[in-house]
Amino acid sequence: MNIGLIGLTQTGKTTLFNLLTQAKAQAEKKATNIGVAQVPDERIDFLSELYSPKKTTYAQIEFTDITGLAVSQDGHGSGSSRFLNDVRHCDALVHVLRGFDNQDVIHSMETINPARDLETIETELLFSDLELVEKRIERIKESKKITAETQAELKKLEQCYDWMEQGKPMRDMVLTNEERANMKNFAFLTEKPRLAVANLDEEQYKSQVYPFQRELISICNGLNIPHLELCAQMELEISELSLEDRAIFMEDAGIKEPGIHVLAREVYSILGLISFLTAGEDEVRAWTINKGTIAREAAGKIHSDIERGFIRAEVVKFSDVAELGRVAKVKEAGRFRLEGKEYIVQDGDIVHFRFNI
Repeated sequence: MNIGLIGLTQTGKTTLFNLLTQAKAQAEKKATNIGVAQVPDERIDFLSELYSPKKTTYAQIEFTDITGLAVSQDGHGSGSSRFLNDVRHCDALVHVLRGFDNQDVIHSMETINPARDLETIETELLFSDLELVEKRIERIKESKKITAETQAELKKLEQCYDWMEQGKPMRDMVLTNEERANMKNFAFLTEKPRLAVANLDEEQYKSQVYPFQRELISICNGLNIPHLELCAQMELEISELSLEDRAIFMEDAGIKEPGIHVLAREVYSILGLISFLTAGEDEVRAWTINKGTIAREAAGKIHSDIERGFIRAEVVKFSDVAELGRVAKVKEAGRFRLEGKEYIVQDGDIVHFRFNI
């Protein structure tokens, strides 16, 4: 999965990208940066300490730091074709919205207003989808031969156009599973899951007060976009300290949980993802799957042979292992389960797959 960090210029996107991926990307370079972030997981930490494996592997998220959208004086995006193309290749989008004030880094629209910035980006994405639908409608109408199939497509596209013309994103339009599947080729930008991050300065973060905060929250609620606040610059500086000093500075700054933890959890939530775990002396590992995945398909994440030759899944809950201390004690307590191929894997399941090929 690839998560796009989007926003206007001078919002601190690259700083957040560096915090998440531990990269050293330069904000002044007009380039799209791609990096991978490990998903922090205390369950993996616990199991790794328990098994002392040869290898420990965390789940990963790929982030793309998309070049900031430049805006003209009237508030419209300018030169946005590259921006829109980069967005189209992402599975989900994180709005990085500037709340911090820095006289040395002038906001592209001169004033600090994260609510306005969010609306500016969302409008740009909406216009792109409207243009896409409009062009397809025109092509169908200009066609010399309109089949029953294209007539049905035309009707649905006109409904989509009317919906988006009201300023509503495609992800909120009620469609059947078949209709949504038929629309998948359009890759609507307003259908992608969203998360909004207000990037604050240290004082704003401590007070949890920043310009246009209420307006931003209201817009996010109206668009069904989860939102959170963090101070990317401060967290980046803290992440470069020793573990001992890091804990002291986090407590002083009022950071209860690092931004990567919060952001990763929210990204998993908006994408409908969970992790199941495998544990042993060779490796402790987190595997990312969609919520609702059955055991046989989950086995295929490890290897196609395991899926093809699936016999059963031996399952214990991580919470039981954490409570009792060892898998053997979980089995003694009767909390060990044997599940078939249709079992729906749950977040935090520790699974050992039996198979034969």
